[in-house]
Amino acid sequence: MAKIELQGLVKDYGKSRAVHGIDLAIEDGEFVVFVGPSGCGKSTTLRMIAGLEDISGGTLLIGGEVVNQREPKQRNIAMVFQNYAIYPHQTVGQNIGFGLYTSKLSKQEKQQRILATARILGLEPLLDRRPAALSGGQRQRVAIGRAMVRDPAAFLFDEPLSNLDAQLRAQMRMEIKSLHRRLGTTIVYVTHDQVEAMTMADKIVVMRDGHILQVGTPTDLYENPHDVFTARFIGSPSMNMLAGSLAGNTLTVEGTTIAGLDLPAHTGEVLVGVRPHDLVVGDATGSGLTATGLVEAVEPLGAETLVHVQVGSGQVIATAPGRVVPQVGSTVAVHAGAGSIYFFDAASEKALGRA
Repeated sequence: MAKIELQGLVKDYGKSRAVHGIDLAIEDGEFVVFVGPSGCGKSTTLRMIAGLEDISGGTLLIGGEVVNQREPKQRNIAMVFQNYAIYPHQTVGQNIGFGLYTSKLSKQEKQQRILATARILGLEPLLDRRPAALSGGQRQRVAIGRAMVRDPAAFLFDEPLSNLDAQLRAQMRMEIKSLHRRLGTTIVYVTHDQVEAMTMADKIVVMRDGHILQVGTPTDLYENPHDVFTARFIGSPSMNMLAGSLAGNTLTVEGTTIAGLDLPAHTGEVLVGVRPHDLVVGDATGSGLTATGLVEAVEPLGAETLVHVQVGSGQVIATAPGRVVPQVGSTVAVHAGAGSIYFFDAASEKALGRA
């Protein structure tokens, strides 16, 4: 196991800068997830850690040692790719043990490691099969097993579940998290799926345009986003945003009413954010934000219904109980209580506070 430190890490492609001098400490045994949209620099950062991309500037340390110039095989890390990268002509056992062929272990020791790894991943009955006879989830476990068998200091995962269907993704998320609990090895995981990040990570790193915007636990990022991008990226459905303006204790926002709240000490244009699960269809009760609008669409999900409501010139998503399905075209009231309303500066998109 090892601590991984990024100190002013930079990646340039010619005159284009993909990663802008990022700083991050990934503690020994931590499960860290890099999340962000395509092109934000998360996979490039992972590949620099792996040694698959040259570092243009800054310092990378693994286990306290500078590894900028070390080859991938000298870094004692293992990478699991999106496309599995397992060999179709080899059996499951041969694929798992592939990384041991050049090691100095005896044949018996290699076989013991392969069997132990297969046992942990539930692959023992499949050791003699070839990849063509496996499901997508089984192939991904083989790829993980090939990384595990080397007993690396850290695992690097590059969007490993994106080729699986929704049910298998949910299953594999729990399997990888359970594996981390058993092994205690450092894991750096890259995904564009915020649900994966929220359900798996000890710590999430939100990236945008080659910069780190915020680092924290899933709860930290969900409850206390530092900017509009993080607020909308973390959480599903995305946080609602309505345009408004603050002047002293007066807030104007799309014809809605704010009552009984301590507003941020700010004058000027703002964005008012409310998460869909905090914005409830029904009459207002207590302090908070109240609005009325036209129902444009409904999404019955069983336990709850998502209701798309046009409020002034903006649109919000609110929630109603599963058996409550408002009619499209009807007018409804929506309400968010105290403590669930976020304020952001409209120009900088930085957080101003919560009320």
